[in-house]
Amino acid sequence: MTVEAIGTYRSTWGEGPIWVNGRLVYVDIESHKVISFNPETGDEVIWKVGQRVGTVVPRASGGFVAAGDQGFFFLSEEGEVSAITDPEPEKENNRFNDGKCAPDGHFFAGTISLVKKEGDADLYRLSPDLAVTKAYGPVTNSNGIVWNADGKTCYYIDTPKKEVLAFDYQDGVLTNPHRVVSLNHIESSPDGMAIDEKGHLWIAFCHGACVTSFDPASGYEIQRVELPCLETTACAFGGPDLADLYVTTGVHKTEKEEHAGRIFVIKGLGVTGLPTNFFGG
Repeated sequence: MTVEAIGTYRSTWGEGPIWVNGRLVYVDIESHKVISFNPETGDEVIWKVGQRVGTVVPRASGGFVAAGDQGFFFLSEEGEVSAITDPEPEKENNRFNDGKCAPDGHFFAGTISLVKKEGDADLYRLSPDLAVTKAYGPVTNSNGIVWNADGKTCYYIDTPKKEVLAFDYQDGVLTNPHRVVSLNHIESSPDGMAIDEKGHLWIAFCHGACVTSFDPASGYEIQRVELPCLETTACAFGGPDLADLYVTTGVHKTEKEEHAGRIFVIKGLGVTGLPTNFFGG
């Protein structure tokens, strides 16, 4: 197994990586940017979106959908931003954080209380018809979310809870929330999450310098990969066979680290991920 820093762009706070058509697309929240990186060519495209952006997902009809300070918005390949709607316009201390699409084309993204006001945030669903619905809540720091291979189970993290919830999922609706993994044994914050072909969850631990996999069936930790960057924020499987794990990072407030803010790629894990789901609208 190898861990390598790649690309030239250095994020202030990288997050939300997804693998789309041979490239890694991710956000730099605090720099108000969405970045596309092609590992084969080294090409990087940077779109400035004019607001902190917590998550980005591909759109079936082309381009992307993202969410940030001002709610949901479309982003074209040319960098054009078009607003959709903001479900929390009155909450100045909230912004959208992590999110992903379900296999059936619904986009789930949640908000974070930047002042850590407990229960002042929610998880929302943007449907293909552009209707926005509260999907789950209240939460405080909506974070990693993934679906299993058959799309019937959704896994979700509200960071301060330090646990992974599983939901039954059908037709855009989350039901029967129950804890499947406790994360209290790791003294850092569970952040972004990916899922592999075996159904194991890969969680980046912010302030923890690691990505760790868990079996949601047993709740046990399976493997931990250390990274030379305290602020490991999110991860996604990519590469031609989805066998590489890409990890975004951020710059620590006080620690000086050589590769802070860069993308890392972990090769040789011996597992492959699931394909990225596209927004259906």
